[in-house]
Amino acid sequence: MLVIGVAGTELTAQERDWLQHDAVAGVILFARNFASRAQVAELAAAIREAAPRPQLLCVDQEGGRVQRFREGYSALPPLQALGELYARDPEAALARAEEHAWLMASEVRASGVDLSFAPVADLGRGNRAIGDRAFSADPQVVAAFTRAYVRGMHAAGMAATLKHFPGHGSVAEDTHYDVAVDPRPLETIEAEDLVPFTAGIQAGADAVMMAHVAYPAVDAAPAGCSRRWIQEVLRGRLGFRGVVFSDDIGMAAARTAGGVRARVAAHLDAGCDVVLVCHPELVEESLQAVAGRPSNTAALLGLLGRGALGWDGLLADARHGAARDRLSSTA
Repeated sequence: MLVIGVAGTELTAQERDWLQHDAVAGVILFARNFASRAQVAELAAAIREAAPRPQLLCVDQEGGRVQRFREGYSALPPLQALGELYARDPEAALARAEEHAWLMASEVRASGVDLSFAPVADLGRGNRAIGDRAFSADPQVVAAFTRAYVRGMHAAGMAATLKHFPGHGSVAEDTHYDVAVDPRPLETIEAEDLVPFTAGIQAGADAVMMAHVAYPAVDAAPAGCSRRWIQEVLRGRLGFRGVVFSDDIGMAAARTAGGVRARVAAHLDAGCDVVLVCHPELVEESLQAVAGRPSNTAALLGLLGRGALGWDGLLADARHGAARDRLSSTA
């Protein structure tokens, strides 16, 4: 199955055609797709109307520098700010994380979008892609935050997605632009990077997004293309039964698997349920890559948003204003 990107603030005729394809399970939105709250809601409705089956509408609305919807939405602090608060007041920091999750998810749901790919469960150890997107460098602290964040998202009617499995934080390279290789043995990764993912899975996280990082001491293939990581470790050792997403196959590190068709095939063959095709120029070839493969878009129904208030209802909810005020004071 594919979750695809579209080019602008309205659907084109070609994009409407893509939505007819059996393998297209959803659409991921970016800043390029955003003009206003009303426009995003209209685009979401247009996508659902154009498709013959339910579509999972997604976004990355983490807070900090990764917040695709901005004007009219709460300015969410980066997760690192919550980690800094933890050093002073752990109980307050975890409560603030749950509030952050609820506020983010409630606003995304009010816009007619189902899922924000959150929380980041990576360790904050200097990776150029992760940076202040991570809560902390300490696995146990990130685990506690991950549990709190999953609770907050669920309270808002949104499924939680842990990323980037099995941990993107302990290498320097940014996989958007570079190949990333983490040479550590499995035992070290299990004792450190996997701790927050284990906690999140036990807390009921609904999905996991794979990293484009290779861990050659475990498998030569990057994690998203690795049956060992997905089938043996994630599904087997950790007992995860939810949905497995690839990271965006347009990223530079994904190219180690080959061309677009090879990337799609490598992720699906390894056990990813959904391949993210964020760049519209890659969608056509990705659709060709899945021709003849069985599709089970119903597997994503459990990730659809639940119980959205809409913006009028959300703004009338006292919790919304209180959460927004408290988070605006988080350094």
